[in-house]
Amino acid sequence: MAWTADEQARLSRAERGWANRPRPPAARWFPVILSAIIQVPGVIIALHDARQDALSLVFVLVAFAASFVLLAAREHPGVVVAVIGLLCAPAIAVSAGPPFAAVPLALAVVSAVVRGARVWAWGTLAGLAVLGPLAAYLLSAQPTASIRPLIVALILLLLVGVGEAIRNRRDRYRELSRTIAARRESAAEAERLRIARELHDVLAHSLSQISVQAGVGLHLFDSRPEKARESLEAIKATSSQALEEVRGVLGFLRSEGDGAARAPEPDIDRIPSLVDTYQRAGLDVRYDNALSSVPAPAIQLAIYRIVQESLTNVGRHAQASTVNVSLRQDDRDYIVSVADDGRGLPEGIEEPGGKGVLGMRERAELLGGRFEAVPGGPAGATRGVTVTARIPIRTAATP
Repeated sequence: MAWTADEQARLSRAERGWANRPRPPAARWFPVILSAIIQVPGVIIALHDARQDALSLVFVLVAFAASFVLLAAREHPGVVVAVIGLLCAPAIAVSAGPPFAAVPLALAVVSAVVRGARVWAWGTLAGLAVLGPLAAYLLSAQPTASIRPLIVALILLLLVGVGEAIRNRRDRYRELSRTIAARRESAAEAERLRIARELHDVLAHSLSQISVQAGVGLHLFDSRPEKARESLEAIKATSSQALEEVRGVLGFLRSEGDGAARAPEPDIDRIPSLVDTYQRAGLDVRYDNALSSVPAPAIQLAIYRIVQESLTNVGRHAQASTVNVSLRQDDRDYIVSVADDGRGLPEGIEEPGGKGVLGMRERAELLGGRFEAVPGGPAGATRGVTVTARIPIRTAATP
């Protein structure tokens, strides 16, 4: 998914926890103090006019006290906006001067919309717009007094839009946080599967070769000691190579400061030595590299692992005598083929299963390719299995 520059900045802030970090306890007092301070001029005006209009002073003081109801806005936003609307409406209707008494109601409306209590907010504003003019007329006995609550209700309607904007912003940050968590989880799962594939391929191949060479060495130990010595040397070389590859797979798990040694990832140049290992074990392996370009490193690693796992399966299960390994390419794909003349697939099985085959399939599909393992060996063989992987050509350089 592509992100714009603004979304990337928001994603970065959300990732650092800016959107979700807990607010300090004193933050809930901020709207209360703000509302009370703004209403001070209104209280002063009402005190000055108290002799002529004592009832207005009472209403203004009630609206001033309504500011403290905002302390419960986080837990009960809907009830708070309705209660503050009832407490402030009389002061809005009859007080003189600017409508300072509407400040706590304005903060309550925004808080209710932000926290999802839209119905309560709209109901309160509807009540103010309908009942406010009537109350103003009855309390002041002046028709023009009914205009004031309507104007205040209109202004508060605009603040509903402010609350919606804040709510949408919060929802956006929450969505970004969920996206970050999902991406991290997906990346961790992909990395876990990659490590599992690499370790399976390295260890399955190496242990299989060690087992074969050990069997040959034991069989020829008395009759042909020189061949037994070659088997022991092959075991030593195979185990050393496996150890280096395992270190390369696990090296990144260490911190950068540990200086973990990492062996280079296998590529197609190492396939001949892989083939030679099986040839020394008595398997007739024929290798043909007909590639006209050099694949990208990721593709070379996939090709090497597919050939390695295929030969491992042949050595462990197929009971084959001949294996043909070929690399070729057409206009679109690199094509890897490994065909043996072994016992083939069990009856009723169209394709072999197991973690090794699953790993080969995943390697091909992760690069946008296809994989299949079907009955039928090299040309002329009546039994066997042919493994074929097609990987789309990526950036390639002419050798």
